[in-house]
Formats: sequence, structure tokens, C-alpha cells
Amino acid sequence: MENLQACGMMGDPTIRLCEPLERLKKEHGPLRTQMDKIYAKSLEIEEGDLETGRLIDCMFELREKVVQFVNELEPHSEREEGVLFPMMTNYIGKETGPIAVMEYEHEQAKAHLNLFLKETEGIRPTLTHQNWIQMLNLYNKAYHILKEHFMKEEQILFPMAERLLNTEEKNSLLAKIESI
Repeated sequence: MENLQACGMMGDPTIRLCEPLERLKKEHGPLRTQMDKIYAKSLEIEEGDLETGRLIDCMFELREKVVQFVNELEPHSEREEGVLFPMMTNYIGKETGPIAVMEYEHEQAKAHLNLFLKETEGIRPTLTHQNWIQMLNLYNKAYHILKEHFMKEEQILFPMAERLLNTEEKNSLLAKIESI
């Protein structure tokens, strides 16, 4: 039996997601928890008056958490970009509309995360407070993009996919996301 759960789209509890869409939606929970914890740590570092040694330690810890997050985000993104989005473009196109927005937000979030990781490779005691803030803001921008992005997928894109995709496509979606 399929794992069905009510999904609200503008308060409509009658839209239920098929198993593969529900899986994609559920993946957001642990990812959201990770990003929230990293964001809280980022704000703590930004607002704290830490001595340089402690600041460097905190930045290394934060960087490691971002590396772990990116490693878990990547397969989720691939299931969406490589499987779900192409299936939906058969119905709604790709150049404008929801898929274009979703892909753009994926690109922007990944760009900020990758730049954060690149910038934090060479953490040095000689960096100024402004340098630290600039590094933290790279993650913080990705956080805000992804937070809103997940909400759009859950409230708009996944319910839309539920209505557009036929049973055969949903079965194909399930098989393909299970292989990633």
C-alpha cells in the first residue's frame, strides 16, 4: 500500500502525495534540521565576541557541518533535478514557471554553499571580523534560499506533480529516485 499523507496547498488537505513525492518531501525534514542548526551556529559566531583561537575553532566546526549538509543535500537535489523536474517539464515546460524557479534556486543555493566552502578552506588568524562575517553570510544566503525553496516545493511543486503525473510516471519516479 502506498504511503499517503495529506499535503496542504493553500489550506487544501485533500491533496495527497504519492509515495515518491512524499519521500522527497520527507527528505526536507532532516535537511531543514541540519540547516537550522548550522544557521544558529552561524549567528552565534557572528554575534559572539570570540577570541581569535576560539573563532577559528568555531569556523572549522561550522565548515565541517556544512560539508556534511552538502553531502546529504546533493543526492536529494539530484532526485529532483535529474528525475522529478524533467518529468514535470513534459507538462509545464522548463524555460519559465515553477521548474525554472526551482532550478535557479538550486543553482543559487549551491553556488553560495560552494563559495562558503571555498572561502573557508584557508581560515587564518589574520582575517578581519568583516572577513568572518562575509564568509558566514555566504552560508546564511544559502540557508534563506533553501528555507523558502523547500516550502515552495512542499506547498506548490509536489502537489502540482501529484496532479500532473500519471500512475505509470509516478511508478517510474519511485524506481528512479530509489536508485539515486
